[in-house]
Amino acid sequence: MESRHLFMISLGGVIGTGLFLSSGYTIHEAGPIGTILAYGIGAIVVYLVMLCLGELSVAMPETGSFHVYADRYIGPGTGFTVAILYWLTWLWSALFMAVIFISNALSVKFFAETEFWFSSIKVIAIVLFIVVGFLAIFGIIPIKGTTHAPLFSNLVKDGLFPRGFKAVFTTMLTVNFAFSGTELIGVTAGETKDPGKNIPRAIHTTLLRLVIFFIGSIVVMSALIPWQKAGVSQSPFVLVFNSIGLPFAGDLMNFVVLTAILSAANSGLYASTRMLWSLANEGMIPIKYAKTNSHNVPMLALCLSMIGGIFALVSSVVAASTVYLVLVSISGLAVVIVWMAIALSEINFRKQFLKDGHKLSELKFKTPWYPIVPWAAFIMSLLSCVLIVFDPNQRSALFYMIPFLILCYGVYYGKEYLKKRRVVNND
Repeated sequence: MESRHLFMISLGGVIGTGLFLSSGYTIHEAGPIGTILAYGIGAIVVYLVMLCLGELSVAMPETGSFHVYADRYIGPGTGFTVAILYWLTWLWSALFMAVIFISNALSVKFFAETEFWFSSIKVIAIVLFIVVGFLAIFGIIPIKGTTHAPLFSNLVKDGLFPRGFKAVFTTMLTVNFAFSGTELIGVTAGETKDPGKNIPRAIHTTLLRLVIFFIGSIVVMSALIPWQKAGVSQSPFVLVFNSIGLPFAGDLMNFVVLTAILSAANSGLYASTRMLWSLANEGMIPIKYAKTNSHNVPMLALCLSMIGGIFALVSSVVAASTVYLVLVSISGLAVVIVWMAIALSEINFRKQFLKDGHKLSELKFKTPWYPIVPWAAFIMSLLSCVLIVFDPNQRSALFYMIPFLILCYGVYYGKEYLKKRRVVNND
């Protein structure tokens, strides 16, 4: 992959339905100022995690990097669990299975090029949305039913935190899930041209991109839509364009949302496939899943990921209140747990690196303010998991995730125990 591919994949992976749809839920729950604050905190958390991932990815550019780092610097059980969690996060990729399967199956270059153009459509749409939105905010473009510029009165007319300050923190899991995808920089490290140069470049621009696209969009939405009307039944982007009176606004944004889903699913299937490949490459699952075809695509891992995606899609229809709910709950927390693993891996990597006699000057990319940055990333990610216990709408995620984590560790160490028993018996 080239620099432009890495840039757009990392950007496209994070711009998905979390911004186009779920942002309305956050505005409704936390209010305008609360949402801006929540997304601001989320952007900082993501940037801190990316700084940690940058040092790891440049020092060890591994395909499917997260679980490899966790395996080496936390423990093999954690590495296995991280890989399974991240694989599950993207099971819904089967929504447009034919398109994304072909994109992933042909070659890494074809996938990167496809994702580049998918992401470009989303980026262009968001830039236009922000520009048109600010023109409407300042009265340059008229809004239906008003005779004056709305400016920013909607942000504060019901108080800074109409649902209380606590809502800022109880919505953090939704915000962090909206930001999920930036960590794809690490997954692509092993297939990126000149990772020592391109990965730091992509990471350093992450915070700026998130602030511009996410917080810029949230400010426009909050200024033009009363927070009580925001929700998840209709995209806030569509609500804004309709209020301005743009023709075909609904159809246009439905196309963009469709592209966003395709893009997120495309990059998600890539990530889940590489996670399975990496598990096989590390000997944690059968080695056959690490085999690649003539285009260097791990087809068995790709097919298994697609089967998992089909299962998730079917469960959303026939078992929406049971199996599918569990999958969604686990997925919501999985990314944040992966971020915690990245931060902890970086802390232990730096300690081991120096212990082995190396010098910091040998690292091409160093996480700044070590160990403050990785510990801040770990603690802030942990808090976003714990604080959802105060939100009855998301509390079930913890109840599903904790036994699933125990199950993952149990499967790994049970497998290792049986392997050792077979060795002993053979001797």
